[in-house]
Amino acid sequence: MIPWIIVAVVVVPLVVIAFVVTRRNTAAGELAATDEGDATHKRTESEFAAAEAYEEQWHEADKERFHQERLP
Repeated sequence: MIPWIIVAVVVVPLVVIAFVVTRRNTAAGELAATDEGDATHKRTESEFAAAEAYEEQWHEADKERFHQERLP
């Protein structure tokens, strides 16, 4: 019976405190990310736009190469 009381008085509060600290650190990390998020978001969007433009160029070149191939 006494070990259960010790668990209830010591371990449970430690687990609760660890959970609260973890949530606080996660929230702080998310707030820090939003400060730099604008520049990062713009850079990511420009990289996606460049990748899509390259994909379109590649697709056109591949289509031309396909039509130039002689099929058996």
